[in-house]
Amino acid sequence: MNQQGPDKGSQYRSIAFYNNEKEKEIILKKIQFLKTNKIFNREIVTEIKKLNKFYYAEEYHQDYEKLNPNNPYVKNISIPRLNRFKKKFKEILKKEH
Repeated sequence: MNQQGPDKGSQYRSIAFYNNEKEKEIILKKIQFLKTNKIFNREIVTEIKKLNKFYYAEEYHQDYEKLNPNNPYVKNISIPRLNRFKKKFKEILKKEH
């Protein structure tokens, strides 16, 4: 809980937001599938919460990976993590343009 890889703190806690009951049901079913099929060897601690308000990140955060491809964190942590995720869960990802 409160960690993603080397990043630690409450700001790194995984969370799934939903707008309506149908979205909430989709999230709960997916988590149940992951638990039933023992996809992860640790407890799933993702918080599930109704989206009440959305804030856009500051401008310097927008397209950070694309604008900072040589940043050591982007090269060594972010891109490899994303590529592992894409490989493992390609069937649930949106098609890239």
